[in-house]
Amino acid sequence: MELKKLIEKGESQELEFILQQKEGQYTEFKESCDKSLAKEIVAFANANGGRIFLGVDDKNKVIGCKLTNNLKSRIINIAHNCDPKIEVSVSSFDNIVIIGVKESDNKLHRCSFGFYMRNGPNSQKMTRDEIMDFAVSERKIRFDNQINADFKFPQDFDEKKFLEFLKRSNISKVIPIKEILINLSLGIVVKRKFRLNNAGILLFAKEPERFFRQNFVTCVLYKGREKVNIIDRKDFKNDLLNNYENTFAFLKQHLRLEYEIKGFGPRKEIPEIPYEALREALINALIHRDYFEDRFGIFVEIFDDRVEITNKGKLLFDKRQLGKISMPRNPIIFDIFHRLGLIEKVGSGINRIKKQVKDRGLKVKFEVDEFFRIIFYKPKTAKTVEKWGEKWGEKWGEKLTYNQKEMLMLISKNKFISIVELSKKLQLGTTAIENNLAKLKQKGLLKRIGPDKGGHWEVIDK
Repeated sequence: MELKKLIEKGESQELEFILQQKEGQYTEFKESCDKSLAKEIVAFANANGGRIFLGVDDKNKVIGCKLTNNLKSRIINIAHNCDPKIEVSVSSFDNIVIIGVKESDNKLHRCSFGFYMRNGPNSQKMTRDEIMDFAVSERKIRFDNQINADFKFPQDFDEKKFLEFLKRSNISKVIPIKEILINLSLGIVVKRKFRLNNAGILLFAKEPERFFRQNFVTCVLYKGREKVNIIDRKDFKNDLLNNYENTFAFLKQHLRLEYEIKGFGPRKEIPEIPYEALREALINALIHRDYFEDRFGIFVEIFDDRVEITNKGKLLFDKRQLGKISMPRNPIIFDIFHRLGLIEKVGSGINRIKKQVKDRGLKVKFEVDEFFRIIFYKPKTAKTVEKWGEKWGEKWGEKLTYNQKEMLMLISKNKFISIVELSKKLQLGTTAIENNLAKLKQKGLLKRIGPDKGGHWEVIDK
């Protein structure tokens, strides 16, 4: 039963039971009102609230404390002198003064002794890093609107990038660039000096990595399903828009395409993972990542069976609300991407990812912790290739390599496929493709019909 209800009932035996429970997350005992009371009030307000009992010693023995108008005023003054001020309730019961502190809607509070947080039976002083993490999690401090004194305008500003952004966003340059930047919440005048904030630097600096080493996207293509054999790797350290475009190009380069041909119409390219879903995931990583964390960048990793996109930055809300609400960690960056038409204002990216993947009969997984990871599972082409290998091997007793098996499968699906296209899909050089095609011809499993240009392949079923 809640303490408030117990007190209202006037059941002294129940209060005695509470006193026997000792101090805890929601309960603090103090002999009298002194300056240290501010620590306890701040700690409860910064946590989940609680009550302070005056007139109880360290051994939970009631020594008594009389509530007078002077004491009540003193307690309220102590709470109001916190920054920001804290509202408390003061009452008494059975010669004990009870101070009720609600969880604050305006965290983070401090008193003259510093910042405190309730942790079990103790009110602990917060370290610098704890204060920073708490302020960021409560969205009191946002990375993207912080001013960076090291950035020199216009020396470090890339005007060409900015003018290209204006063009793509359909924003007319009818006022000076500084005024446009201020209107876009990318700049501010401080002591008569124009300053760009972190969002402006990430988007329009000539060399963003000079100011933020954490601004990079690492793209890796692995052979197999483990992080062992690296086939290709690229590190992009430019502005956010260039990082986005270069990373997406890396994904397109290394993901397989299938082709659909209906009637006499043009063939339709179908990526193994929907491009729009990948775009949403990549943009989500760029605009929602925790840029205060300077030890990590964004990682885009391609395996034989999946694609993983990982960024540092835990959710700002309960993970059960994922896909139901949107709470941008970097609202200025979010707004710029929206102006470019790359995201929806309603923040429905997660649901669009789910729908696009579901429509293709694929699976996606969201891992939420200190990192946010989206895992796209590829179609099970490897198993399909093995089945093809079994078919050809059993039929002719031929020992084919994995690449040769996959090559036959791809050709059977698209007899017009070119050597260049095979090279991209198999991540092999064109010379290696030509050598494998020659071996398949020698084995009597493949034949070329017509000229190199305008002809097609035929898989031979003996």
